[in-house]
Formats: sequence, structure tokens, C-alpha cells
Amino acid sequence: MSQLPATVPQPFGASVATSVSSAASAYLNAGLQGADNTRRAYLSDLRSFDQFCAAHNYCPLPADVTTLIEYVTHLADTPPVPRANARADAPPRPTRKFATLKRHLAAIQKNHQLRGYPSAVAAPELAAVLDGIARLKGKRQKQAPAFTVEHLKEIIRGLDRTTPGGLRDRALLLLGFAGAFRRSELAALDVDHVRMTPRALLIDMEGSKTNQHGELENKAVFYAPDELFCPVRAVLEWKALLGRTTGPLFVRLARGAAGEPSRLGKHRLTAKGINELVQKHFGIRFTAHSLRAAFVTVAVQKGQSNKAIKNQTKQKTDAMIERYARLHDVETFNAAQHLGL
Repeated sequence: MSQLPATVPQPFGASVATSVSSAASAYLNAGLQGADNTRRAYLSDLRSFDQFCAAHNYCPLPADVTTLIEYVTHLADTPPVPRANARADAPPRPTRKFATLKRHLAAIQKNHQLRGYPSAVAAPELAAVLDGIARLKGKRQKQAPAFTVEHLKEIIRGLDRTTPGGLRDRALLLLGFAGAFRRSELAALDVDHVRMTPRALLIDMEGSKTNQHGELENKAVFYAPDELFCPVRAVLEWKALLGRTTGPLFVRLARGAAGEPSRLGKHRLTAKGINELVQKHFGIRFTAHSLRAAFVTVAVQKGQSNKAIKNQTKQKTDAMIERYARLHDVETFNAAQHLGL
């Protein structure tokens, strides 16, 4: 195997973008953008791969199948480095998820493709190693748990609705659950994305993880009988407090003076901030993804069709409904308790 010095990966398509017209370069950049989280993860994965190759004198580009096998073995056997911003009470991560290994390989394959090199990611030897890792380490992906409706109501009851923080958190949690939102979608919402119709509150979205081409999508949120737990009233009350018709719907809060509640800030609440907000109220085991998982789980329990669920989640396949529904508790969700014995 030829040995080449490892180099820090450049942004995808950088070499091509300099050799085509400005118009073509603009389309190239738009096509390579993808979801922000995916792009950041890919670049981080490539840096990790580059560092591994430099440490072991492997050629990162093009990488042969032996290099890839050694790299995924390294990933599978080496505990991940704790995140710099990880909470002190966060549980340790002893091993990487199998899906993380697959993502690293996807980043390597994408980098080879865009730079005009053949990729060994599809090699049968690598597939056999991945199968072995899955068998010995397990490949069930750790999923954010879903909460129950009563758990959500308990959280809402405890919020102080006389403060901006209480009104914001009530609106965000109820809308996030009733709308089956991803954290990135909640963070991207603007005030003018929300509009009333005679039947529901409609939320217009111009892009999402499964809608990369910016086609307009809608989510509908309906009135609830109890005003306290009504997502429509909660969002309308929060909008009234904002007092504007444009700009971000959910904003950060500025810390008030001693003894005074927080004040409305100007900056958009980030996806990371939304995740921290959910964990603040529900506990460290939960994440912002629990809002979406809880919607699917409750909807399935209530007998809703996959079509009705997908109308809200914007998922493309029925298989994703099964993946999202947290119905794996064999004592709670089991036909064996309904046999009539």
C-alpha cells in the first residue's frame, strides 16, 4: 500500500468549485450543503479519519480496504472522547453506536466520490467486519426515550406562566410534541411561519431533514380542551408577548436583575439550546428528540394510521414509524396479556 502524508480534509467540492463558472459553483455549493448537522458530522468524521491515518502511517486518500477495516475496528474498540460541553451528570458513553461507524464510512465515501477517487467502502471484506462488529458489540441504536402525556402535563403544570420563560417553554414543549418537530425545525421557525385557520394552527416549513429542496410543507396543530395544555393557545400567548410579526419564534432569554425574571432576548434559540431546555424539564435521559418520539408513540397507541402520523412527522416510510415508536417494553406492550386466560 502506498503511503501518503495525511492531510486535513478540505470542504467537500472545494477543488471542483474553483474550476467551474460562478453560476455552476453556486449550484454545486447548494447541492453539497445538505443538512447542517450532517455536514458538520461528516467534516468532523473526516478529521478523525485523517488523524488515525497520520498516527498509523496509512494513506487516507485513496484509502484501501485494509485502512478502512483498521479504522472501523479502532472506532468500535475505542471509547469516544467526551464532548467538551457535556454535562457533568451525563452518563458515560462506553462505545460508539453502530450507526456512528456507518456515518464515518459514509463521510469517507462521499469525500472519495467528490475528489474523483474510487472508494473501498463497499468492499465485501469491510462488510464482513461490520457484520462481526454488529454481532459481537450489538447494533441497536440508543434512542431518546419518549415521555407520556401525563409526564408532559406534569411539566407544564410546574411552569410559571407569569414569566417570559414559563410562557416560552410551555409553547415550545406543547408545539414540539403536538407538531412532532425536530429540534432543528423548532429552532428555524419564524413568527410569520405560524398562521391561524378556522380549524387549526398551521406552521409553514420551507425545509427539513427529509425535505432538502425547500418545498413548502405544513404541520397542523389543534386546540385542546384544557386551556393549560392547549398548544394553539400556548403559541398564541407567546406570540402576543413577543409583540412582533417577523423574526425568530423562539428566542433566548436575557438574565434579569437580581430578584427579577428573565427578559426576552433578541437572538434565536438554537437547536442545542432547545435540547438543553428539554433536559432541564424532563431530565438528562431525555433529549429534544423525545418530543418527536413521544408523538409517534402516543399516536400509535391511540390507533392512528401510519398515513396520519406521516402527515405530521413528514417521514417517508412506514418503517420509520416503527423505528420511532417506543413500544419495546415487553411488560406494557405485549399481546400475551390479552389472551383471556
